Amino acid sequence: MAYKITEECIKCGACEPECPTEAISEGEEMYVIDADNCIDCGACADVCPVDAIIQE
Repeated sequence: MAYKITEECIKCGACEPECPTEAISEGEEMYVIDADNCIDCGACADVCPVDAIIQE
């Protein structure tokens, strides 16, 4: 199961450099995770200041 960034995202950018597979990119309104590249490590969720990243 991959992680997903919810609408709570404030586009702070904390998650993007934490992703070891570069699955996170900046979208128009929030950051997004490419589920095909996500390895379910949770590194992004650990650094999110608003808990906007959830496990699907």
